[in-house]
Amino acid sequence: MNAAIGLSLIILFSLGVPIAVSIVLASIIGIELFSPLPLLLVPQQMFVGIDNFPLLAIPFFILAGNLMAAGGISRRLVDLAKSLVGGLQGGLAMTCVLTCMMFAAVSGSSVATTFAIGSILIPAMVNHDYPRPLAASIQASSAELGVLIPPSIPLILYGVSTDTSIGKLFIAGIGPGLLIGGALLLFLYLFCKVRGYGLRDREDRHDFPSAFRRAWLAMLMPVVVIGGIYGGVFTPTEASAVAVVYALVVGGLIYRELSLTELLPIFRQSVISTAAVMLIIAAAALFSFLISRSGLPGEVAGWVTRVFDSPIAFLLAVNVMLLIVGMFIETSAAILVLAPIFTPIAVQYGIDPVHFGLIVVVNLALGMFTPPLGVNLFAACAVARLSVDQLLPWLMRFVLVVLACLIAITYLPWISLGLVDLLY
Repeated sequence: MNAAIGLSLIILFSLGVPIAVSIVLASIIGIELFSPLPLLLVPQQMFVGIDNFPLLAIPFFILAGNLMAAGGISRRLVDLAKSLVGGLQGGLAMTCVLTCMMFAAVSGSSVATTFAIGSILIPAMVNHDYPRPLAASIQASSAELGVLIPPSIPLILYGVSTDTSIGKLFIAGIGPGLLIGGALLLFLYLFCKVRGYGLRDREDRHDFPSAFRRAWLAMLMPVVVIGGIYGGVFTPTEASAVAVVYALVVGGLIYRELSLTELLPIFRQSVISTAAVMLIIAAAALFSFLISRSGLPGEVAGWVTRVFDSPIAFLLAVNVMLLIVGMFIETSAAILVLAPIFTPIAVQYGIDPVHFGLIVVVNLALGMFTPPLGVNLFAACAVARLSVDQLLPWLMRFVLVVLACLIAITYLPWISLGLVDLLY
């Protein structure tokens, strides 16, 4: 049955069938033709996969991110970031990275970050004489911070699928997020100095006190959400609902940039995004059930332990595999299918499941802005009105920077676990 499902998936992917539909159809083919199991398992296991309380955080964080983007939050965060680094050569490019780090702490979605920040900063960078493909590449690579810095939808999915503490994963994501953000800032500063970009970035820069006064309410949101979780006030799932209320109050009543007429399109877009993610989750739950029932995880675990005799070799192999998978498979599906298989093996090697979760998510986040199927890459291309091939020569520099950070995160566990150990 495993071979039939795998072959069916490859054929369906090659025909361009959507990921969730491909997984369900391949599972049906495997059940109907190569097993005695009833087809009733298909809707049953799909429902079981989404009948999970922590998954309620996903639609709420998606909605919160959309509300804050429409409520003027993203523009205020851009002004605040520019007041901090805009005085440097290359400051506008660095503003993109810094703003994505801030917006990541309120949206939980890298695609939402790409559209909310990219629609402002890509045209601004082009007006300041940055090549358009460079501007789009900066945005595409910076937006991946949205899946590392909490709240993070992929970290929620990893926690649910492997029974790992979502609270610990959120805290563990801060170190890798700051590392990648800092590495991108340093690279852009040196790159712009050498290549002569960003000479006019000091123009239209707000002073820090006024920018902070306009943006402090936006910056307070992650403090409320994360502080509430670790203060024991509410769970991560409840925190997502708090984030929605906070976004409505700040955007609608305080900033007054969120009107009642805008709410319906925002709700519609949030429902569409949520439905797409939840369908993948349901399909992956069915797939995981069939794979687990067949005994494949145990076989894979036995093979891995025979072939790789040390944690270092195992992590290297996992990184290579996840980098390839991330280029072709949507992040949510990859986490839900692969994490339950490889996390128990990692634990056998003495690797902390929280640390391993960050390795998985950083790998797949890298796939979000690499061809052929990087969602951030396509989002940035849509905003900049460019084709993917125009970005590739510029994009590879940023891929190498993040790859270097991935190696550090993989083999220096304290980057992920330092704050976790301190707080727990």
